[in-house]
Amino acid sequence: MTACQQVKPQNIALKPLPQDPLIQVYFNHSQTSSYQEPYRSQKRPGDDLEQQIIDTIYQAKSSIDVAVQELRLPKIAQALVEKHKSGVKIRIILENTYNKPWSNLTSSEVSKLKQREREKYQDYAQFIDINKDGKLSEEEINQRDALALLNNAKIPKIDDTSDGTRGSDLMHHKFVIVDNRFLVVTSANFTMSDIHGDFKNLETSGNANNLLKIDSPELATIFTEEFNLMWGDENKLDRKFGLKKTNRGVKKIKLGSSQITINFSPISPTQPWINSSNGIINQTLEMATESVDMALFVFSEQRLANTLENRHQENVDIRAIIDRNFAYRPYSEALDMMGVVLSNKCKYEANNQPWKNPISTVAVPVLPKGDLLHHKFAIVDHKIVITGSHNWSEAANHGNDETLLLIDNPVIAAHYQREFDRIFKNSQPGLPQKIQTKIDVDKKQCSQIYNAPLNSNKLAK
Repeated sequence: MTACQQVKPQNIALKPLPQDPLIQVYFNHSQTSSYQEPYRSQKRPGDDLEQQIIDTIYQAKSSIDVAVQELRLPKIAQALVEKHKSGVKIRIILENTYNKPWSNLTSSEVSKLKQREREKYQDYAQFIDINKDGKLSEEEINQRDALALLNNAKIPKIDDTSDGTRGSDLMHHKFVIVDNRFLVVTSANFTMSDIHGDFKNLETSGNANNLLKIDSPELATIFTEEFNLMWGDENKLDRKFGLKKTNRGVKKIKLGSSQITINFSPISPTQPWINSSNGIINQTLEMATESVDMALFVFSEQRLANTLENRHQENVDIRAIIDRNFAYRPYSEALDMMGVVLSNKCKYEANNQPWKNPISTVAVPVLPKGDLLHHKFAIVDHKIVITGSHNWSEAANHGNDETLLLIDNPVIAAHYQREFDRIFKNSQPGLPQKIQTKIDVDKKQCSQIYNAPLNSNKLAK
């Protein structure tokens, strides 16, 4: 199968796995369930992540806090508006890039958007244009433009520039807190493309994402503390995003049969790396004795790759699925695991360390054209799950507002293991010929420096 072939969703139904009573797991590409999409009106396999979010919102009796990079799904907005009208206190934090209704953009603003954002705007404009007359009426906007709905209802909403700065690198959180008890923690933004699929492209099934629903006042309190740091006390000078936050420190709680570790990014590069989210991930990888399976949107943190190489040398089975858009970039640790290097115009990544004993179990997913692997999870020894909004990158560690969750519970791990195995079974391992050709060209054109990154600048553990 070639990279450009479109792949329709599989229709193989699997028996649902037992759920933990306090932590439920859902995947929008799951093969254990199916649902009728609310906007494209087609039945497809997977869990309806939007409905899981809405169901949690409707549980609210007193408060709802939402921190998400992007919110564009109108049914979520409608649920928030309804609860707001009933007297529930609602607060919303967004990434500043996405804190404006699409319908408010002028033609000049649209023309200045980057290509990917312009395509998203065009897709969303067609979504709002219910009668397909090429115009967005006030009635259509009030039905479909999620942020317009929130603005019209005067629901309190801020973004990461509300502290008077340019904002954090990204306000990348994706969580909901209800009544200081119920939590939704997910890798998905609240958008069509991240949950259901592109509105114009019926072949898409949404970017592959996971979602957790958690019942825990103790965990909700920890997330509320993070939310309140960003929200402040209504005085924007008290709002803290990005590196303006003090180091909160890692938290650990016991919830039923689960041991949960929580950490929030970013952390200053001047602080000990071991205390960062990537450092915490690293400590967990170091404990692996049997296996590490990773499904990652991006993997560019060198020290994590070095630790995985050490575990591989101790006979730990390592498998990785990296999104196709990032797997073969010069900074990708997927290349390290395959024992190769790729330059950027004959400039090699500092401290690069391709594995001396490469593995053949590094792959890219086969997904419908237009969908991405947006997961940020790993399973260690079939019992510990690493998940959240946190990509395995330096940017997530030191610039973004991010959530990292580690859950030690074999029941929960089994859900993630099944999702990983499903994706890996249909993935494409190894190097595409196009990338191998680039590497061969590098060897010739960059011959004077080609061996330098292979033999020097090893990172200290």
